[in-house]
Amino acid sequence: MYKNIESIFVDKYKNAKTELKYNNLYELLICVILSAQCTDKRVNLITPALFKKYPDVQALSNASLDDVKKLISTCSFFNNKAKNIINLAKAVISEFDGKIPLNRDKLKSLSGVGQKTANVVLLEYNNENLMAVDTHVFRVSHRLGLSKAKNVENTEKDLNKIFKQNRHILHQGFVLFGRYICKALNPQCFDCFVYDFCSYKDKLKK
Repeated sequence: MYKNIESIFVDKYKNAKTELKYNNLYELLICVILSAQCTDKRVNLITPALFKKYPDVQALSNASLDDVKKLISTCSFFNNKAKNIINLAKAVISEFDGKIPLNRDKLKSLSGVGQKTANVVLLEYNNENLMAVDTHVFRVSHRLGLSKAKNVENTEKDLNKIFKQNRHILHQGFVLFGRYICKALNPQCFDCFVYDFCSYKDKLKK
């Protein structure tokens, strides 16, 4: 079953990329941080003005906190996110010579960057063989019977045990599949191409 699911998703989503709009590693990292508990669509509306005023880590490291808050005020948890991205920029300048590290542990040392954010940046920017678990990946994984874990950390471990390759493709695929087909509410089962593997369909029938 797992091999079938993998091959189907790899075939359908082999060229998939994040829907966040970015031009470089700096912009990608900031976008991913802002996207936590916020839609990609909303982030894409916010970031053009942010990146126009603060186009790199050097500029952001010298930014006014109040100004950054205003620029991202329509984003969820904007107060904390504003503090985090400014502190992140300062750390990149002081600890990494102004270059954002492409190493998971070093990325996670930066403000606002956890396991999921680091993995998303590395799999998106470097095509690294990593799995990141967001709300969509978590939902899809459980509905397809790939994990029964209660949290994202253990769900990631379960997925990594099952899938040894193509994790970056599967992540992108699960995100898009969860966003547009296997929705939290009103899943589009008539468009589902892995319906036969779904353990959730019986609940829907009831």
